[in-house]
Amino acid sequence: MEKILLKLMVLTFVIHLIDTLAYSVRLNSVKSGQFALSFSLFNLFVLISRSANMFQAPLIGFIIGVSISQGIDPINDMRKVILASTIGVLVGIFLIPTFLKVFEVAVRKLEITGSIPSLVVEALQINNIKRMVRSATKPSKTMIQRLRYREIPKRLLIINVLITGIYTIGVLAANYSAILVEEQYRLAAVGSSGMINGLATILLTLFIDPKSAIITDQAIRGTRPYGDVKALVVLLITTKLVGTLLGQILFLPAAKVIASFYGS
Repeated sequence: MEKILLKLMVLTFVIHLIDTLAYSVRLNSVKSGQFALSFSLFNLFVLISRSANMFQAPLIGFIIGVSISQGIDPINDMRKVILASTIGVLVGIFLIPTFLKVFEVAVRKLEITGSIPSLVVEALQINNIKRMVRSATKPSKTMIQRLRYREIPKRLLIINVLITGIYTIGVLAANYSAILVEEQYRLAAVGSSGMINGLATILLTLFIDPKSAIITDQAIRGTRPYGDVKALVVLLITTKLVGTLLGQILFLPAAKVIASFYGS
């Protein structure tokens, strides 16, 4: 079971790493003015993240199933997975300056080739991988100094913390709740994960994406300074990190709430 747990932690790490890097795409789109092209390439990263997410649920289900059969409580394993999401965000924050450099080059090449598969094949060449490594850049204080944080709605940030917390523990809590219910309700409890993550996605679409898009569009049109987009990205990433930490607190109560719907 340790190997499965390690695979699950790696997948969770990758999902949150990619999600964190995705926030910085807004910076590139405003700076380059190639909004549509940037988000076209960004969709590739989202696809990778969502694909990794599909493999997450079976691995969690395996751990829960083995734990039930052996009569053990896997709560510490679940908390390790949540910790992996926090580490993924932290590593993503560290990699953002490097990612922006590589992403800027990738957008220019995509404009020439017009083909994402060709771009991926070229990126995987040894020489290009070496160039990416050499272009590694550490985050600097100038990235976060003198930013107009007050111009970013505080409600937006609070909602992002809550949504990230729900998204982080949705599948984990639903699967763990199977331990807390009677056998005949376990499949129904596990099936709740789709509803929880769906709710998080709806909240994201209703409250986070529209406001973020407005700020980004205003910066592209020149009616708002580029620094506001930087402040937005910094604060969204910070609240995402806080949200994964909140997930540790929400995990067990969320599992109990799910179980309560099935008479436990």
